[in-house]
Amino acid sequence: MEFPKENCANKAENHEAAGTTDVIIVGAGVAGAALAYALGKDGRRVHVIERDLNGPNRFAGEVLLPGGYLKLIELGLEDCVDEIDARRLLGYVLYKDGKEAPVTFPLEKFESHVAGRTFHNGRFVRRLQNKAASLHNVSLEQGTVTSLLEENGTVKGVHYKDTSGRVLTAYAPLTVVCDGCFSNLRRSLCNPRVDVPSYFVGFALTNCKLPLEHYGAVILADPSPLVLYPISSTEIRCNVDIPSRNLPSVSNGEMAHYLKTLVAPKVFPELYTACISAIEKKDNIRVMPNRIMAAAPHPIPGAFLIGDALNMRHALTGGGMTVALSDVVLLRDLLRPLQNLSDAPAVCGYLESFYTLRKPMSSTINTLANVLQKVFRASSDPTMEDVQLAFFGYLRLGGVFSYGVSAMLSGLCPRPLSLAFHIFAVALYGVGRLLLPFPSPKRLWDGVKLFWVAVGIVLPFIWSEGVRQMFFPLTVPACYRTPPGHN
Repeated sequence: MEFPKENCANKAENHEAAGTTDVIIVGAGVAGAALAYALGKDGRRVHVIERDLNGPNRFAGEVLLPGGYLKLIELGLEDCVDEIDARRLLGYVLYKDGKEAPVTFPLEKFESHVAGRTFHNGRFVRRLQNKAASLHNVSLEQGTVTSLLEENGTVKGVHYKDTSGRVLTAYAPLTVVCDGCFSNLRRSLCNPRVDVPSYFVGFALTNCKLPLEHYGAVILADPSPLVLYPISSTEIRCNVDIPSRNLPSVSNGEMAHYLKTLVAPKVFPELYTACISAIEKKDNIRVMPNRIMAAAPHPIPGAFLIGDALNMRHALTGGGMTVALSDVVLLRDLLRPLQNLSDAPAVCGYLESFYTLRKPMSSTINTLANVLQKVFRASSDPTMEDVQLAFFGYLRLGGVFSYGVSAMLSGLCPRPLSLAFHIFAVALYGVGRLLLPFPSPKRLWDGVKLFWVAVGIVLPFIWSEGVRQMFFPLTVPACYRTPPGHN
C-alpha cells in the first residue's frame, strides 16, 4: 500500500513547514500505528513520522498476550492478526529436570477467538500501519525526527528530515513520542536510565513442532533458559536468555559454538536436528538486548511519551505489546473529552493521570517479567536454585495457584495486589518445602535465606514502579483531574 504524505510545505526560517495537524506521532510501530488509528477514528488530524515504512525486520515483539488482544478489540484492530499466518497461543509449559508445569491462560469466560497470538512482528506492524493510513485524516510519512521544536518550555512540534534529505518542521499542539527502545528523544522527556541484564539470542527453527500445540515452552536449563513458540505455520522461534556479561560473539563463531554445545542438547530431542540446522544457517542468529526501564517521565507541555520509549520490561514473558496497547487505549480515552488541545500546559497537567491509571496493567506485567527473568536464570547459588524450585513447584500445584499466575502473565488480571499475594505465597511455599518433613536448624536457616532472597528480588522492581501508584492509586491527586474546560 502506498502511504499518503504531507503535501503542504512553506518556508519557515531555515526549515520548511510541513503543515499543522492536531497530533504528531513520532514512530509507527505497534504503539504509534495503533494510536494513529485510534485518534484518527475519533476525528483528529494525525501526522505520523516513521523512520522506515518498509516494515521492521526483527524478532522482538512476536508475542501478543490475550490481554493485548482484548485491547486490539477495543481499538477495532483485531483483524490485524489475520492473514499474517499468526498462531494462537493458549499458554506456556515450563520444563525442568524432566518435569512439567503447565501455565494455561484463563480464557473460559471469553469468546473462542480470544487468545494470545504469535507472529512475525513486521507483518503485524505493517497491518497496523495500513489500517492507520486507510483513514483520510491520518498521514504517514517516512522521515527521521531529529529534535523537538520547543518554545518557552512548550513543545510546538518537531524537526525532521524526509526521504529526500529536506529538513522540515511539523507543527501540532500535541506531539506523542513512541519511537521505541532506541528513541533519540527520550532523554528530554524522561529519566533515560536503561538496565540491560541479559540478551535474547534468537533463531528460527523450520518444519518442526513443539510438544503441545498452541503452547509455548520455557525450558529452565543450565546455563541459560530457553523460550520457544511458533511464529508461523512452519517456524518456531527459539530465544536463549544469556546474561550480558557472558554474551559470546556472533561474528567470530563463538555464539554458534555456544548454542551447539550448551543450548541444543537442552531442547526437546525431536527438535535437536532442526535446532542444529537453524544455528548453522547463515544470518539466522539474531541478538537483542533485554532492556529494563521504569516509567519516570518529565512532563513537558505539548509532548507525551508512550510505548517502549517510556517503559520497558524484560522480554521473557512477551508483555511489551500488551502494555503498549493498553497505554494506547488509556491515552485515547483520556483525550476523547478534549475538543481543543491548544492549551498545552492544561492538557499536560490533565494527562499526568495517565501515569497512575496505567499502573494496574503495566506494573503487574513489568514486575512479573522482571522477577521471572531473575528466578529462571541458572545460578550457582543454592538459595537461588531453591527459589526457582519453589516457583516451579508452586505452578505444579495447579488450581488457583497456577490460575492466578497465568491470569497476571496473560494480562487478563492486571492487579498489583494479586501479584503481591502470589509472590508472597511462592516464598511461603518455598520455605515450607524446605522445612518438611522435619524442621532442623539448617532447614530453618535455609528457609530464612530463601525468603530474604525472594524479597530482595521483588522489592527493587516494586520500588521502581512506585509503591504508591502501584498499590494505593486512589491516594494520587492526579487521578482526579478533570479535562480542561470541564470544571
